[in-house]
Amino acid sequence: MTKSEKVNFVVKTLQNLYPEIPIPLDHKDPYTLLIAVLLSAQCTDVRVNKITPLLFDKADNPFDMVKMSIDEIKQIIRPCGLSPMKSKGIYGLSKILIEKYNGKVPESFEALEALPAVGHKTASVVMSQAFGVPAFPVDTHIHRLMYRWNLTNGKNVNQTEKDAKRLFPIGLWNDLHLQIIWYGREFSPARGWDLEKDIITKTIGRKKVLQEYYKTNKAK
Repeated sequence: MTKSEKVNFVVKTLQNLYPEIPIPLDHKDPYTLLIAVLLSAQCTDVRVNKITPLLFDKADNPFDMVKMSIDEIKQIIRPCGLSPMKSKGIYGLSKILIEKYNGKVPESFEALEALPAVGHKTASVVMSQAFGVPAFPVDTHIHRLMYRWNLTNGKNVNQTEKDAKRLFPIGLWNDLHLQIIWYGREFSPARGWDLEKDIITKTIGRKKVLQEYYKTNKAK
């Protein structure tokens, strides 16, 4: 298969599997999505979805959030990990949203990335899922799968994002990044991986990855 045939195979397979694509993090508007994405750093979406209702019950907008202390925020979000940094970030960005943007989440990568505790990936998720702007946020699932599928060299997430944007049509980016995440969780996880169920990797996977898989599983 040529590179473009591989890309078409990936797109077609994912569209068949996930014609409807749910957003993994529960939210109701750009602000609650921004907070949920920030909390998801080094934490599972499942855990974030258990914690955000407790936080949003007290404050689901920047005006209410700054009425809480950083310590109060920290106590609620503690199960998500990195709570000292995340609580300062949530409080700090809420204050900036009020002072600079009338409490609204700005619709630009630059403005989002200038907020405390908001990196490129978080900004990309918000731009893509809240505002429909084409972006390709790369999480661990996408990074792992793009390498397994031999569509990137896997050196770092920045390179993976560049390769994804180069290979896939811009109109599909927002759907694809979510479809790949769901596929990674369901069929191509880091642990407990069953290649027989992983049709994409089995068909177009990197030789080295496939050889390693068969070698490891033969030894069991």
